[in-house]
Amino acid sequence: MAASVNINETNGPLASPVETIDPSNINMGSIAAAEIAPATNPVTAKLDGHAFEKWLHFYLSNLGGSVIVDNFKVWLSNLGGGWRTGEGMSTNARTTGYVAASYPSGGPVDTDSSVATQAMPETEPAGANIGIAGSLAGQMVSAPAYSDYVVIQLDVSALTPAGAVNQKTLTFQWDEQ
Repeated sequence: MAASVNINETNGPLASPVETIDPSNINMGSIAAAEIAPATNPVTAKLDGHAFEKWLHFYLSNLGGSVIVDNFKVWLSNLGGGWRTGEGMSTNARTTGYVAASYPSGGPVDTDSSVATQAMPETEPAGANIGIAGSLAGQMVSAPAYSDYVVIQLDVSALTPAGAVNQKTLTFQWDEQ
């Protein structure tokens, strides 16, 4: 039996965060909420424009038959037709120089993220790019347990054309032993 791992999203101020367990989508938009409809909450193309950050983490609710869950990775596995002019995605995920992100007191921001400062990888990383307890070599050996936060943000510019961007696919992966 496999371990039970979900991707959870956190929104709201640190004093009263709201965690959505396994949201149905990770759409980016102009509000800090889970499961948003981009058509209702669009990101405005402007000089140095941004969607609200998404603060996600892997959540292990049950080890199943596994004894270790580790090697957490996230990347864009399908660009859905490519990037629109001025569009990109930033993250805190990295395979070297990793530092765990601390959830901000005010919650996610729609200004240039001070946490999601790296380009989101577009191929599977060779090793873990999200840590556990601040370490890429960290392991989950009991449940419940959380990985460190994965922070992502959609970036746009004044040149990004109006309308929906191409749907992208994020892949979340882990190993079980």
